[in-house]
Amino acid sequence: MPNYTVTVATGNQWFAGTDDYIYITLVGTEQCSERTLLDKPLYNDFERGAVDSYDLKVDEDLGDIVLVKIEKKKYWVLDDWYCRYITVKTPSGDYVEFPCFRWLVDDKEVVLRDGRAHLPQDDKTSLLKQHRQKELDSRRKTYRWREWQPGFPMSIDANRHKDLPRDIQFDSEKGVDFVLNYTKAIENLFVNQFMHMFQSSWSDFSDFERIFLRIKNTISEYVMQHWKEDFMFGYQFLNGCNPVIIEKCTKLPEKFPVTHEMVSVSLERDMTLEQEIEAGNIYIVDYEMLEGINANSTDPCTLQYLAAPICLLYKNDQNKILPIAIQLGQTPGEDTPIFLPTDSQYDWLLAKIWVRSADFQHHQTVTHLLRTHLITEMFGIAMYRQLPAVHPVYKLLIPHIRFTIAINTKAREQLICECGIFDKANATGGGGHVQMVQKAMKSLTFRSLCFPDMIKARGMENKDELPTYFYRDDGYRVWEATKSFVSDVVHIYYTSDERLQGDEEIQAFIKDVCSFGMQDFDHCEFPKSLNSREELIEYLTVIVFTASAQHAAVNFGQLYLGMYPDEHFIEKPVKAAMEKFRKQLAEISRSIKMRNEGKKLPYYNLSPDKIPNSVAV
Repeated sequence: MPNYTVTVATGNQWFAGTDDYIYITLVGTEQCSERTLLDKPLYNDFERGAVDSYDLKVDEDLGDIVLVKIEKKKYWVLDDWYCRYITVKTPSGDYVEFPCFRWLVDDKEVVLRDGRAHLPQDDKTSLLKQHRQKELDSRRKTYRWREWQPGFPMSIDANRHKDLPRDIQFDSEKGVDFVLNYTKAIENLFVNQFMHMFQSSWSDFSDFERIFLRIKNTISEYVMQHWKEDFMFGYQFLNGCNPVIIEKCTKLPEKFPVTHEMVSVSLERDMTLEQEIEAGNIYIVDYEMLEGINANSTDPCTLQYLAAPICLLYKNDQNKILPIAIQLGQTPGEDTPIFLPTDSQYDWLLAKIWVRSADFQHHQTVTHLLRTHLITEMFGIAMYRQLPAVHPVYKLLIPHIRFTIAINTKAREQLICECGIFDKANATGGGGHVQMVQKAMKSLTFRSLCFPDMIKARGMENKDELPTYFYRDDGYRVWEATKSFVSDVVHIYYTSDERLQGDEEIQAFIKDVCSFGMQDFDHCEFPKSLNSREELIEYLTVIVFTASAQHAAVNFGQLYLGMYPDEHFIEKPVKAAMEKFRKQLAEISRSIKMRNEGKKLPYYNLSPDKIPNSVAV
């Protein structure tokens, strides 16, 4: 009588275990096993982190095991169960792996394919084709598109985090982690003692410094000592939290009538302003995006204000970027003067503060929220709707989508909703942040998400011209390492462009992103189909890079890039590609660490050991 050994691994997260009944059925090419209860008498199996094995005896050989069906039935009170994977040892001694990485809730069953990735055209039997289609049909009912606000990228159809499918909700530890981190932040900032400072006007710059008395690290202390200085102001455009706005100035816009006479005292070389522009030494930052955005008003007596400034910057002989002219509006005139470093100390400082305020609004709403969070969610929803778990691109992308839909749903529930935190605390609250996203969407294109294209479009690609632009340099290296890894994986499964063209699922995924996620906006230039492997490689690199490195550059890290705790791939060539990727990333981390040694302002945001896999916070 043939004997099969079934091993079941329960997740390590909180509440992953279950006391419910677990049944299994093995589906082979010859026949199926009987539905069997997995139970060890006098042993509490399916506990958190447990790996339990069971012997299944069958009357005849089942053939090759192609599917495993797991069922969970109520024992006392229904509780969720997280299954990591199942392995089946056949009578011949072979092991077949069935990745799961899913929650089984209520009286639910799941049917698993073996861990090898397959393109849809590779499935020849009706059984496997039906399993594939059934999974997608179920997912499309569960993961539905919804327009949260007009003109936004489409998001998940769920009002609250608890309405999401269990598989994409935060784990319990993640929820607790939020509370602990918030408490720690409050403690570090000593906000309780100074809360009144946020509810009234400040009388002195020292009020600002007092908030950060308890933050002790080299960078913060250095910034606090030098934040008023021009070199620090300019440095933040290169390596601060919003390093994607500055661009080379090739011609002064008519709306910003700066003359040589105005700035000549700030120019170190024996050149006119026009000559400095021609030599590539002038840069510009334009917050036109904020023009016409309504400022917040928390009550009739508390009005807030927004500016849409333009700032001209100069690269001096020491390769430092310094501000040389600031206009706080888009229309020049008597009411919109041009501020200069030769103005009084506080006039110039306040002009820079207004620019920094505008930069904050742009960073939070456009660079961070729209171009990492919302865009990654859009890719994620399309992935769930169009790619089954057996598809290699699903396996590639799933680690980089982890928790993104959950954090965005939390944001829509608590942060950017009406009367949310944005409305209570931000100058763009009360609807201004919604206007900004709507406006920014009109210029968001697929090419603007490609890191090299984005750098080149702003004229910032030449390292010799601007050697201290670490965001660019580190970003290039991480982009190329990511692209190399994606290329390795793509070429394992797509041996020709024709294989890609014949993949109905990947083409449906690409179309879903453009036609539904981006609502088929004419200007977005997202592709509706892909014809070559090179196009697919770039497309997938955009997704992985946006969700990991780009988000890290404008936020901060958790799980490090290249670390995949859930092993969705089982093939040796892919595992080899992962190991190669990790080594490349480790080398980049080492070189960044060496570069930063001795620097008063080290730049670590794009060091791979600090880059999270996904937009998860």
